[in-house]
Amino acid sequence: MNDTPHDLAPLAPARTRVDTVMHALRERIASRALAPGARVPSIRMMADALQVSKSTVVDAYERLAGEGVLVARRGSGFYVSGHAPPLALADLGPRLDREVDPLWLTRQSLEAGAAVAKPGCGWLPPSWLPEDSLRRALRAVSRDAPDALVNYATPLGLPALRQQLARRLAQHGIHAEPGQIVLTDGGTHALDLVCRLLLEPGDTVLLDDPCYFNFQALLRAHRARIVSVPFTPVGPDLAQFERALAEHRPRLYITNAAIHNPTGATLSPAVAHRLLTLAGEHDLLIVEDDIFADFEREPAPRLAAFDGLARVVSIGSFSKTLSAAIRCGYIAARAEWVDPLVDLKLATSFGNAQLAANVVHHLLVDGTYRRHLDGLHARLADAMGETLQRLARAGLAPWTQPSAGMFVWAQLPDGLDAARVARHALDAGVVLAPGNVFSASHGATSFLRFNVSRCKEPGVFDALGRAMEAARGDRATATATDANTDVDADGRAWMRDL
Repeated sequence: MNDTPHDLAPLAPARTRVDTVMHALRERIASRALAPGARVPSIRMMADALQVSKSTVVDAYERLAGEGVLVARRGSGFYVSGHAPPLALADLGPRLDREVDPLWLTRQSLEAGAAVAKPGCGWLPPSWLPEDSLRRALRAVSRDAPDALVNYATPLGLPALRQQLARRLAQHGIHAEPGQIVLTDGGTHALDLVCRLLLEPGDTVLLDDPCYFNFQALLRAHRARIVSVPFTPVGPDLAQFERALAEHRPRLYITNAAIHNPTGATLSPAVAHRLLTLAGEHDLLIVEDDIFADFEREPAPRLAAFDGLARVVSIGSFSKTLSAAIRCGYIAARAEWVDPLVDLKLATSFGNAQLAANVVHHLLVDGTYRRHLDGLHARLADAMGETLQRLARAGLAPWTQPSAGMFVWAQLPDGLDAARVARHALDAGVVLAPGNVFSASHGATSFLRFNVSRCKEPGVFDALGRAMEAARGDRATATATDANTDVDADGRAWMRDL
C-alpha cells in the first residue's frame, strides 16, 4: 500500500509540532484515507512531508499508540488499530473555524432562540408561513383521509400528489409522468437518495463555488471527492467547467438552476445549453436542486426541461415555501431509475410521510398554496429592495441583483474577513452566514449571504456595523503585532507543503 502522505489537507496551526502530527494522522483515519490495519506513513516520510524532525514524529506516533489509535509492529512500523472510528463529518476536509463550518452554522441557526436574529439562516420566519391554513389542512386530512394518520405511504408516495406535481413540473417545461416522480421527506432526503443511487465512495462530484453548503456536507458523508467550479451571475464558468470535466472525470454535477443559493443568480439559456452539451460529451449526470422554484415570479430555464430527464435529475421540496415541519419533497427522474430509487427509499426510511403528502396535496388543490405564494412574492420583493438599500448604506456591495427569492450575496468593504465579522455579530445575538461556508475552495472570505426575510429583525444592521468595526480593530491589532513579533518559534511555513 502506498503510504505517501501527500494527500494530507492543510491544517490549522497546532500548539506544538507533535500535536500537529497527531492531528494529521487522526484526520486521515477519520476520513477513511487510512483504513483499519493500514500502515501509516513511515517516520521519515512524515517528517519530510511536515518538515519536522524524526523524533517529533516518533513522539507523536508513540502517543497515538498509547491512546490505542495506532499499533506498533516491531521491525515493520505503525499501523491503524482494529476498527475505524465513528464517522465525524466535522473531521473531513480542511479544519475550519466554527464560524465557517457549515454544520455549525446549521446547528446555531436551529438552536438559537426567538431572541436571536438570524439573517444568515436559509428559511423564512414562521410569521411568513401560512400557519392557519396548515391547521385547517391538518383537520381536513384527519377527517377525509384518516389512513394518512396511521398508515405507511405507498412506495412511490401519494398518487394524487404525484399527479399534481407532474402538472406543476410541466409549467417549467419538465415533462414527467406521475410514475417518474418519487416522494421524499424533503429536499435533503431526495438528494441523499440520488447520491446513494449514483455515487460510489471516491467518485468525483462538481459543485458550484459558492454553493449551498449542505451539498458539501452530504457529499462528505457519501465519501465523494469534491471539485468546485467558479460560479458567475449566469451560471458556472464554462471554460473552467470544461477543464474540470477533462481533468477530473466527475460522475455528478449538483447545482441550483432557478434561484441559486447563495448568490440569488439565475442560469442563462445559453449557459444551460452549453452545460448539457458538455455533459453529453463527458458522460456527466446532473442533479438540479429546484427547491426555490416557487419563489420565482417568472420561470427561469431548467436543465431538466432542456434535457428531458435523460441525464438530469430534478428534485424539489415544499419546506422553504410552506413549512419546514411538513417534510415533503420529491425526485423526478428517468423511468428506469425509479424502481432503484424506491428500493433505496424503502431500505433507508421505509417510505415517506403520508400525512405531510396529504396536507401538501390539500393545500395545492384548494388554491391556498397559490394565494400564499402571491402574497409571499410581493413581501419578498419589498424585503429585497429594503435590504439592498441598507446593505449599500453599510458599505456592502451585492454581487448581483437577484430577480427573485430571499438571498443576497454581498461583499464586505475593505477586504474585511466575514468569519471575524460573524464571530463578533454572534456575540451580539445575530447569526450571520460567512462566505467560506459556501465555498469549497474557501475563496469567499469577504462575502456574506443575507436572507432578506430576516433582515427586518431588530438590531440586525446595528449589530452588523459594530461587528465590522470590531473586525477592523482585530486587523489593526494583528498588523501591529506582526510588525513587532518574530515568526513563531515552532514555525508555520512547513504547513504550506502538506
